[in-house]
Amino acid sequence: MAFLEINHLVKDFGAQRVVKDFNLSVEKGEFVSFLGPSGCGKTTVLRMIAGFETPSSGHILVDGRDMVKLKPNQRNMGMVFQAYALFPNMTVAQNIAFGLKVAGKSSSDIQATVKEMLSLIKLEELGERYPFQLSGGQQQRVALARALAVKPTLLLLDEPLSALDAKIRVSLREEIRSIQRNLGITTIFVTHDQEEALSISDRIVVMYQGKADQIGTPFEIYNRPATRFVASFVGTINVLEAQVVEPSTGQVNLADQTLHLQRALPQTHGNSVSLALRPETVVLGNSRSVVLNGMVQEVSFLGSVIRLRISIGSQSLSMDGFNQPNTQPPSIGQSVQISFEPNDVLVLADA
Repeated sequence: MAFLEINHLVKDFGAQRVVKDFNLSVEKGEFVSFLGPSGCGKTTVLRMIAGFETPSSGHILVDGRDMVKLKPNQRNMGMVFQAYALFPNMTVAQNIAFGLKVAGKSSSDIQATVKEMLSLIKLEELGERYPFQLSGGQQQRVALARALAVKPTLLLLDEPLSALDAKIRVSLREEIRSIQRNLGITTIFVTHDQEEALSISDRIVVMYQGKADQIGTPFEIYNRPATRFVASFVGTINVLEAQVVEPSTGQVNLADQTLHLQRALPQTHGNSVSLALRPETVVLGNSRSVVLNGMVQEVSFLGSVIRLRISIGSQSLSMDGFNQPNTQPPSIGQSVQISFEPNDVLVLADA
């Protein structure tokens, strides 16, 4: 049995079912992110794990023990919220010590743990400051230290970086991941930011309309999305509609051009099929197996990357290439050939 087991979890708010038969197994020490748009149910699942919401049905087991009937303070979980939720009338050290005092720890244990936590979050010199004297990133570190001070069995993070600016977010997410690895604590991280989830997770649960649309490693989620929603939500992707010519060999027609995908297709002759391609898998020229003719619609200079928008009949796709200082990109209106490998094409099952 996994360290955290969530079985057939359901949550209804009145007549609305916001979490639908959610299942997940998390190993001890694993970092798992819940990723999805607003309203998909990811925070509701986190709150049920923490005990702030009661499931309509289902089970949540931590190390074999069912948590559903336990109060939040009986679950030994640490939670960090989007809003820092620090006590404004307490110093940094007092905020970190709060949970330890509630747990009845001795003064010497509290002092030792607070010192350890301040060192862990690199704020050793700021223990006597108050929250209003700290930056947003520093306040969120204190909130993390407070959650970790009680040595929780599970760390729950509810969009803890969304209130911070971009540069601080990147720095702090790396710190959170480093601390999590050092402590080996099992962690659930809720976010709507795909870059965050892809960069720090062992596995990602992509949620959509109250259910887990796909669970996998960042590599699997990005490169092999299982559904149309995952393909469109995680990263940038092109979706092109084609007509099946020969399903046994993967021959399709796209804008009066024939493509050979070199695999059998579940669709029958004459049916439409949705083909997905990441922009970075497409190159200019005919150096790869599948070749299409098109015309340049847009050229966007993004620093190290140049993004081209290529029209293929009435459809279009984006392609990304590294900026080559000595090579001028094609101009708008120019006819070009583009190519890619058959294995780069994802056939979306729920087209």
